[in-house]
Amino acid sequence: MTGLDGILEVEGLNAWYGAARILFDLTLRVDRGEVVALMGRNGAGKSTTIKAIMALMARRSGTVRFCGRDISRLRPYEIARLGVGFVPEDRRVFSDLTVAENLDVGRQPPRRFSDGRPAPLWTEHKLYDLFPNLAEMTSRRGAEMSGGEQQMLTVARTLMGNPLLVLLDEPSESVAPVIVEQMANTILDLKKEGLSVLLSEQNIHFAALVSDRAYVLEKGQVRWQGRMTDLAGNTATQRALLSM
Repeated sequence: MTGLDGILEVEGLNAWYGAARILFDLTLRVDRGEVVALMGRNGAGKSTTIKAIMALMARRSGTVRFCGRDISRLRPYEIARLGVGFVPEDRRVFSDLTVAENLDVGRQPPRRFSDGRPAPLWTEHKLYDLFPNLAEMTSRRGAEMSGGEQQMLTVARTLMGNPLLVLLDEPSESVAPVIVEQMANTILDLKKEGLSVLLSEQNIHFAALVSDRAYVLEKGQVRWQGRMTDLAGNTATQRALLSM
């Protein structure tokens, strides 16, 4: 399955919570500059997949390659240092630090793609252009921010690490519609910069706005895969695999 354009390649991924097996031989791929949605109902295994890729599951098996390198046995911080950014669903900002201080914590050196081309370089100024709301609250502590503002800060802090790939867990979950719209625009901006994005998402309308392809999970298995436009127009598949 390895290819020149495959920035993330996952083969036969399995994961367990204790004795309960959650993922069953998942195989997926994200190419450079591509946005791919992991879709499915609550409990389908979307977040578990992202956590397993980031080595945040104590028990897992299978192969995960990043830019052609096998990262299956690496620790989470080692994976992050290679250029994989992770934005968790629970928005883990440093509540006692200001916006500016949170961004500084995420700072990492510039990176290059495997072909030597420079990866996008993120600075505070560039991020404040991307997230104007944050520019107005650089001295505000994380604990004083709304959930949507914390979501934006978490994404911005991740980008300060100059990632090549961003894993987004439920970016549209429990935030105001205006934040959802801004998050969609942000993902499209990241794609224009040449970054790759894998996002877990339940909202078909949000996913259709930003994604090139989709994998639909049910009970920890891929039940459908294809172009996002095909899924958006396939009401039968949506009813079978996405409707609550």
